[in-house]
Amino acid sequence: MPAKHRPPVITGLGVTAPTGLDVGAHWAAVLDGKSGIERITRFDPTPYPVRHAGQVDGFSAAESVPSRVVSETDHWTHLALAAAKAALADAGADATALPEYEMAVVTASSSGGTEFGQHEMEALYQHAPSWVGAYQSIAWFYAATTGQLSIRHKMRGPCGVLCGEQAGGLDAIGQARRLTRRGARLVLTGGTDASLCPYGLSAQLTTGRLSTVTDPARAYLPFDRSAAGYLPGEGGAILVLESEAGATERGARKRYGTVLGYAAGFDPAPGSDRPPTLRRTMETALADAGLAPGDIDAVFADGAGTPTEDLAEARAISAVFGPRAVPVTVPKVLTGRLYGGGAPLDVVSALLALRDGVVPHTVGIEQLAPGCDIDLVTGEPRPAPLRRVLVLARGHGGFNSALVLGR
Repeated sequence: MPAKHRPPVITGLGVTAPTGLDVGAHWAAVLDGKSGIERITRFDPTPYPVRHAGQVDGFSAAESVPSRVVSETDHWTHLALAAAKAALADAGADATALPEYEMAVVTASSSGGTEFGQHEMEALYQHAPSWVGAYQSIAWFYAATTGQLSIRHKMRGPCGVLCGEQAGGLDAIGQARRLTRRGARLVLTGGTDASLCPYGLSAQLTTGRLSTVTDPARAYLPFDRSAAGYLPGEGGAILVLESEAGATERGARKRYGTVLGYAAGFDPAPGSDRPPTLRRTMETALADAGLAPGDIDAVFADGAGTPTEDLAEARAISAVFGPRAVPVTVPKVLTGRLYGGGAPLDVVSALLALRDGVVPHTVGIEQLAPGCDIDLVTGEPRPAPLRRVLVLARGHGGFNSALVLGR
């Protein structure tokens, strides 16, 4: 296989999530089934029908982000800067020692700097245009995190942002893989999101998909008979992805896994007689990896938590792998859906599952909904010899993506 087509390797992980501020804390919470869902404290949620979410508690931007950058950027960017710093340290990668035009940045975002933007709009409506700060023009923008990461680490290669909601997190990693084939030796990729503010929550409520169940332990139950929507969250993960040659050349000590295959699709318009594309997306990702369905040892599902979307995903999984033929899990029930940060965090969990040979369980599930004929891992983690896993993600509006990871 030509060197440029060898699967890139993931050598570093950084996490800022409701389940923990580092990889170890996150993984321990996932295996213990310890939820990061709690009553929203970033603002008073009393007037809203959704009052619980996955919050990143204990995070201090001042500990990992320069003070000037803190005031110029949104909470969402702070979370990514901290995760990227941790990921580079985990990889043992010194960005100052690598050619700056051979390092790239590709992240995902679905909302941009929502909280920063809300404060600036409040200043505009309550006072005058002169009260709006100059940094509003960039802090809210979807690409702000990519730009800040590029500036901070002097990564001057190709940079970009994918805006596909949950699916965008896998799309960013897929694009990072393309960049390693085109000469980038190291790419910071993944994503975070943070829309836990009145403006952000109001926007999310318009989808009609958020759960208004008052018991946080029963509010987000994907594939369950009682599924009634999902809870939102903030945070995500940043990963260091390197070409195999680049990782070998610098003597990378850690290799969490390889990106074997990737595909993306987009569903037809509602009411169309054309079927959803998730099945085709999975099959295309497997073909891209040169694998058959039987080569996959576990599926990290999207798990939207709405009955219609859960049934569609379950049917797609069963169509590809067979009924109850592969273990399926949805660890994001512990964090809520993190939008641009959700799929990268699932990738982290999948890589750690490959490393430790265990499929984490989906907490809170009591009875699968009719038609969801999948082997959903519940109750406790399931030990299993894992070689390859499939991560799925879908985004609002029809986006869907699939990523194949190998040990």
